[in-house]
Amino acid sequence: MGTALFVIGAVAVVFAMVKGLRIVPQAKVMVVERLGKFHSVATSGPNILIPFFDSPRVMEMRVGNRYYRSHLVDLREQVMGFETVQAITHDNVTMEVGSVIYYQIVDAAKALYAVENLALAIEQLTMTNLRNIMGGLTLDQTLTSRETVNTKLRMVLDEATEKWGVKVTRVELREIEPPAAIKDAMAKQMTAERERRAEVTKAEGDKSAAILQAEGEKISRILRAEAERDAEVARAEGRKRATLLDAEAKAEATRLVFDAVNSGGGATPEVLALRYMETLQELGKGDNKMFVPYEATTALGSIAMLKEVFAKEGTTQSQPASGAAARSAQALSRTLQTQPPAVPVRNRPALPSEE
Repeated sequence: MGTALFVIGAVAVVFAMVKGLRIVPQAKVMVVERLGKFHSVATSGPNILIPFFDSPRVMEMRVGNRYYRSHLVDLREQVMGFETVQAITHDNVTMEVGSVIYYQIVDAAKALYAVENLALAIEQLTMTNLRNIMGGLTLDQTLTSRETVNTKLRMVLDEATEKWGVKVTRVELREIEPPAAIKDAMAKQMTAERERRAEVTKAEGDKSAAILQAEGEKISRILRAEAERDAEVARAEGRKRATLLDAEAKAEATRLVFDAVNSGGGATPEVLALRYMETLQELGKGDNKMFVPYEATTALGSIAMLKEVFAKEGTTQSQPASGAAARSAQALSRTLQTQPPAVPVRNRPALPSEE
């Protein structure tokens, strides 16, 4: 009888140990209740529960769009995506908005006892706050301020879920879909904006091209002007150099002639006559030229005086002879005054008639 009781007791102990032994995986915990009251949180590894007294609390979890019940609470970061919900913007445009949140359970006891259904509570809280935030923004702001919407929504959810033992780490707007009419208007606006930018870009390109062309023409004209100036300067320098060389050559020639004349006995009348004839030959070269020698000027002056006297003789016959003689004397005197002085014989070249 005693042996049977011992065996029964041993079997009961083994059954209790097997029944009460619970192994909790890594990154998960188990909320243990003793006689229906919170007792402890079983961490990762083996844990002994007293049969019939201790029992794990069941928690409803959500994976994707499916809910399931489990004795274990996952402490890893969870991802919860929501279907698109309708939200009305500040300018009365209905938008289809989808979001995704990332959260982590930091206190398993609060997650079980502070809220009835944690997954459903987070979902409904996200949808209502998303509508509130989108209602305070215009259409353009909702499309261009996603980061602002994400930050505001994360702060609201984090503050609301803190008492549930949950930490909201990140919130993202998955999609924002405006109505079809708004999409068409936005497409037309985008097309018009791109065409405007293309026209502006083309105009700026034409402007830059015109400016560059004008600058090129300006530089070209400046370079041409500088080249012409340098050419004129070079030509002027050349003329100056040629004039100086010609003057130096003439001076040297004159000096050589002067030295030759002085070395030959001085400027005799014969030498002067020869140079005079050579000069006349040089002056007489060319067409349509007439040269009157210096010695003929005296005879020409006398002939002109006689012509003037005879031309006035018919008009002055009534005057006294003494007056005509006086006028003839005055004309002769003027002629003699206008004639150049006679060249001394020793310095004037001898003419053939004089010889």
